[in-house]
Amino acid sequence: MGLVELRDIEIFLTLAEELHFGRTAERLHVSVARVSQAIKKQERAIGAELFARNSHGVRLTQLGEQVRDDLRPLSQGLAQTMERARLAARGKIGTLRVSLFPGNVQELRRYWDTFRARHPQWELRLRMSNYQDPFAQLRNGEADILVAWLPVNEPDLTQGPVLFSEPRVLGVANDHALTRWSSISVEVVSDFQHVVIDSAPGDWFEQYVPEVTPRGRAIDRTVSVDNLEDVFMATVLGETVTLFPTHVIRYYPRPDIAYLPVKDMDVLPYGLVWRSDAENDMIRAFARVAGDLGPLPG
Repeated sequence: MGLVELRDIEIFLTLAEELHFGRTAERLHVSVARVSQAIKKQERAIGAELFARNSHGVRLTQLGEQVRDDLRPLSQGLAQTMERARLAARGKIGTLRVSLFPGNVQELRRYWDTFRARHPQWELRLRMSNYQDPFAQLRNGEADILVAWLPVNEPDLTQGPVLFSEPRVLGVANDHALTRWSSISVEVVSDFQHVVIDSAPGDWFEQYVPEVTPRGRAIDRTVSVDNLEDVFMATVLGETVTLFPTHVIRYYPRPDIAYLPVKDMDVLPYGLVWRSDAENDMIRAFARVAGDLGPLPG
């Protein structure tokens, strides 16, 4: 398989993810014509359409979905092979990929710096987690460790040390009626709609936004989101109020959102999670760093 064919596969998989020729071209730094040419070439070779195109947009055909599912692990395996070769050429023998749900990356720097100092033979790569199915990056092999709120009660995942714990704040539009209060009770949340993360396991998300208040009042979680910007947008428009960990005040200050301390919720712990059957020396080494340093001061 030549380089051209490999590039065409990359174009196919990116278009299967983006479902938009322009965004695919921009992401891969090629022209839209190059993307269209590659897809038509693959469809001619197969003898059937991989994508259905019409005035409403682009979608995968049933055959396209099958090809995507067959090619994705092969592409990931090839990319990992090339990455290992690149690291070996530089004297590096592995990369630990950490995906983060919280946004306070700088405050967690002591863990990154200590790991790099103790283990110069390994690279450390950080990325923000996807809101849609937050555990997917662990399960599909894109990440080795996830930093998320705890507990995580998934049978295939291991829960590691806590990195930090924080009180909660409620984000509301800056002209919301609740802004007349300096702090609020979680009972107030039940009077308004709240967001829910698409594809998040229910018992895990309940640690973040409970289904009911301590007094048994139901919390309406009917506004679905799959990214942080949509969370902020729903809050600004007054469609929802939104519970956050306190670090959003420092990392996401906004002129259109007020953050009100919630006085009667337990602190929310964040820690390490990884796939049990993928545990390796790098994961164990990072968990030891986190255990040795302990959680950030509260």
